[in-house]
Amino acid sequence: MKLIIGLGNPGEEYQKTRHNAGFLTVDKIVSQCSDIPTFNFRSKFKAEISQGIINNEKVILVKPMTFMNNSGQAVQAVLDYYKINPKNIIIIHDDLDIPLGEFKISKNKNSGGHKGVQSIIDCLGTKDFMRIRIGIDTERNKKIPTEKFVLEKFNEEEMRKIEGVIEEIVKLLNY
Repeated sequence: MKLIIGLGNPGEEYQKTRHNAGFLTVDKIVSQCSDIPTFNFRSKFKAEISQGIINNEKVILVKPMTFMNNSGQAVQAVLDYYKINPKNIIIIHDDLDIPLGEFKISKNKNSGGHKGVQSIIDCLGTKDFMRIRIGIDTERNKKIPTEKFVLEKFNEEEMRKIEGVIEEIVKLLNY
């Protein structure tokens, strides 16, 4: 069983913001796979959940509704309930250290300053899981504080690049 977690912030005002690159990616997986239903909020997890079978493997997709900096609470609740080993999870999130339009895969690495990832590491007591880091860095981020930059919406050109990266990630995951 695989657990794929897209990080982001809940609420209309955060849709299509840089910090919600993970949400955008898991939403794309659900929209492209007819065997995966839409997300439903599950209060015991403090998350939206969708699950199904993809390529003969059970997959649970998660969007924590705890806000980015407390993502670990929701991830821990899902892992505990389904008895999933952290080695079987994939965290998808934005990354300021990667140029817009690119992504990197890492495993067993520190959070790199990403507070959502750090929350997960703190709650699970391990960093031994896979991460797909979606680049959001642009020249603009140097001019405004990070906290403000990540909560801005992508402009049209940036959104096209992010959608292209998300398509690559979905193909890579074979979903």
